[in-house]
Amino acid sequence: MSGPEQSIRARLEGLAHSIITVWALLGGVVLVALVLLTSASAMMNLLFGTPILGDFEITKHGVAIAAFAFLPYCQLTYANVTVDIFTERMSDRAKSAMVLMSSLIALIVAVLLFRQMWLGMIDYIRYPVHMVSVPVALWTAFPPALVSLALLSVAALMTAGEGLAGVRAGSARAKT
Repeated sequence: MSGPEQSIRARLEGLAHSIITVWALLGGVVLVALVLLTSASAMMNLLFGTPILGDFEITKHGVAIAAFAFLPYCQLTYANVTVDIFTERMSDRAKSAMVLMSSLIALIVAVLLFRQMWLGMIDYIRYPVHMVSVPVALWTAFPPALVSLALLSVAALMTAGEGLAGVRAGSARAKT
């Protein structure tokens, strides 16, 4: 690639990295809010004998959203579960090949999950189901999960590119 193409690519990758990082931080904010909700509900139950209505359902909803929000960041920073005992004696090229292969698998899984969750969201919108205790539709967890899966696809493409570059160069460009 020429200089201007590399510069554009580097800026796009930097932008994607920033978006993915902010998205993961938003997932953390959701978890902190859920901790505060759960704590407040426990205190209300202790003091007044009645918890916050729907706290359990809202927590399940929020944890699902937060878990999906962390997936792209974990992919991008190589924070997914690895078994180093198998890779520690591998060559740098072999490690890069494993990064490439695992990134392609992550991409395939993200695309398949996106498709299925999109269809699920459409069904939940068409045939609305709400939480029992609070008037929140179940489909509302799907849009943030779909954004997460789209960002996971971008992160997987980025890490696949790093793995491919490492395979071509014969060295570990990717973090292993």
